[in-house]
Amino acid sequence: MKILFLCGGIGKRMYPLGEDKFLFKFIGKELILHHIDHLKELGLKEEDFVFVCNPVNIEKLKQLCGEDAEYAVQNKPKGMADAVLTAKDLLHGEGILIVNPNDVFEPSAFEKILKKKEGYSVILGHKVDKYFPGGYLIIEEEKIKSIHEKPGEGKEPSNLVNIVVHLHRNSDEFIKYLERTESEQDDVYERTMDQMMKDGFDFRVVEYDGFWTAIKYPWHIFNVMDYFLKKIDTQVLNGIKVPESAKIEENVIIEAGAKIFENVVIKGPAYIGKNCVIGNNSLIRGSHIGDRCVVGYSTEIKHAYIGDDCWFHTNYIGDSIIGNGCSFGSGAVTANFRFDEKNIPVKIENVQIDTELDKLGCIMANNCKVGVNTSIMPGVRIGANSIIGAGTVVTRDLEPNKFLFLKGGQILKENRMELRDKKKERMDRITRG
Repeated sequence: MKILFLCGGIGKRMYPLGEDKFLFKFIGKELILHHIDHLKELGLKEEDFVFVCNPVNIEKLKQLCGEDAEYAVQNKPKGMADAVLTAKDLLHGEGILIVNPNDVFEPSAFEKILKKKEGYSVILGHKVDKYFPGGYLIIEEEKIKSIHEKPGEGKEPSNLVNIVVHLHRNSDEFIKYLERTESEQDDVYERTMDQMMKDGFDFRVVEYDGFWTAIKYPWHIFNVMDYFLKKIDTQVLNGIKVPESAKIEENVIIEAGAKIFENVVIKGPAYIGKNCVIGNNSLIRGSHIGDRCVVGYSTEIKHAYIGDDCWFHTNYIGDSIIGNGCSFGSGAVTANFRFDEKNIPVKIENVQIDTELDKLGCIMANNCKVGVNTSIMPGVRIGANSIIGAGTVVTRDLEPNKFLFLKGGQILKENRMELRDKKKERMDRITRG
């Protein structure tokens, strides 16, 4: 059995966040490492893993996932079929479990599909109660008869959505079908499976009703964050000294090296990374904070995902996603709620997308700096390496590597007024009676 991780794609819909989705860290380690650890618990070894990478992330994946695993480079993001064909020389005729590491689900999903004995191929299916823009499984007598891709809301042929955890017991045969399937669209993989079903191959579904979310847009990071935070079932302080005036409520993990100052309040579930500093009077609620962050005096962070090496001071950061290496000057805030209380839309590739969230702050990429007393409006996206000058109100998206500042709002000139010493004048009047 080989485990084939599809890591070669580029998530254009995740702008401005440049990180691969599976490399976002949760509870101290990258998402892909959570998948790997679950599979290792089921008896798989490092040499069983094959990663289809792209030229940018291959070195990072090798550092994370080990030299005993095998790697293939998909030079261009041409879809799932091309990814599998890129790795065909590493599969050696064995069974393959194909995994999309951008999906998040409970470990039981792997266990259920690996234990399934029936079927030439096995697909994980998840029951949904509202439309999801993916593939829907059409089932007859426990067998999959076809997969209907993105049928449109109201036209769903079933309530079972295809999750990319696919077990194919003979990789050679599956690859031969892939190689002779043609399509002008990015659906060769799905067309291959449909053709195999028509040719009589036994495709089975494993129904899975646990937690599942697909990271397609930046705000889906919140779903993953909430999933991992809810799994925290106790307080883990790692020897951290907490002042008597500080309050840590409910389930919280504070990693080693962190410092908690007086009058801090942390309301769980929450995660505080290694070597963080949580300053006096700060309030943290339901948030995930990376390593080496400074949450300075009187800052509130509410339901936010914060990367590594971020700095704050007297700020409000609500329902926001903040990348690595960002800093906020004193008084800078992220607005997260519309006056009309409607859902907050975000424009993706010139299409207005309903986030289905009535609370959403900013989405900020790595290495941004925000000046004092700046306000960032709900749903605004800030590109990497950008600077926002002091006192600015940011009402629309900011592209990477930009400097946004106020101009012409103030006038500077010489003071020609004669200043009176009012205090001296009052004293003179008192003296004169």
